[in-house]
Amino acid sequence: MAEIFKGLKMIRNEKFRNAINNIPQKVPPIWFMRQAGRYHSHYQNLRRKHSFLQLCKTPELAAEVAMGPINDFDYDVAILFSDILFPLESLGLELDYAPGPVFNRFLNKNDISAPISSSEILESNKFQAEALNITRNLLPYNKSLVGFVGGPWTLLSYGLGRKDENKILDIEKHPFIEKALYDILIPMLREIIKMQLDNHSEIVYVFDTNAKQLEKNYFVQHYIENLKNNIFSEFKGKIAYFCKDNPLLSNPDNISDYNLSGMVFGKNDGLEDFLPNLNDGFIQGNFEPTHLLKYENEFEMELDHFIQNFSKLSASERSGWVCSLNHGVLPKAKEENVKRFINKVRTTFDQLEY
Repeated sequence: MAEIFKGLKMIRNEKFRNAINNIPQKVPPIWFMRQAGRYHSHYQNLRRKHSFLQLCKTPELAAEVAMGPINDFDYDVAILFSDILFPLESLGLELDYAPGPVFNRFLNKNDISAPISSSEILESNKFQAEALNITRNLLPYNKSLVGFVGGPWTLLSYGLGRKDENKILDIEKHPFIEKALYDILIPMLREIIKMQLDNHSEIVYVFDTNAKQLEKNYFVQHYIENLKNNIFSEFKGKIAYFCKDNPLLSNPDNISDYNLSGMVFGKNDGLEDFLPNLNDGFIQGNFEPTHLLKYENEFEMELDHFIQNFSKLSASERSGWVCSLNHGVLPKAKEENVKRFINKVRTTFDQLEY
């Protein structure tokens, strides 16, 4: 795996760089999915003045939102402030937020006639490139910056109006669905990922929460293989992958086997057993987000239990760990708990023997 990372652009944050390269260290890097969001008073103040779309599509505002949690909580990594669903606009859907995403209609086979040109994709998403450049200029040198896209199935599940279904078993019965996935969305996402990497994203996360809807055999034999061949291998060692109930978490070697930089551990239990078997890349997780909603005493108990599980591991055994949640920060999380989490993790692990 070391060969993979020789080609990476500079990873600015030392702890994040060590985690990506699976180098032992005392204190892990910390950042949360949705760390710039509704739980944060800085975000709420901006939201009173601007719509969600304005915050996402005005690069200066997007950078200001992304900087808020860095300034207030001192996370090690900043992430592009945007939304996963914007690529669907290129397929003819009109997107609004009220406050959640609302489309004027859903995709049909007439929307999937031909791939979108590279120039159109880049033009439609240039606000992300501009936001990344501004954010990088505002960030301290020692803070990392990452980008993200939605996974192709997650995007399509929204575009088809099927995001709330438990299991999707009929993909192969509808050729236009596979055409949308493999001929339209994956090439589109490949262009957006390249654009983000060319504009200061150190790595790019593929957030594919709804891929859990896919039947396991289809996910393993068709879907994730297509992602591997057309995205993960195209940007070898520069992509991190997340989906709930991710079948790839069955084997730590899948990170290197699928040419990933890392994965998010989207489960409550088992990361402390997974980590010692991780030889390449990073694994991110896995504090339960609902704990951040609790009152101080109860929260401290949960945090102490979490830290204890990982402090039993040596620095070598927990190499590759990005300390985080198993999903994103919830809107009603308490800011004080976020601060307690970051401070206590750093203090505790700094005091351990190396």
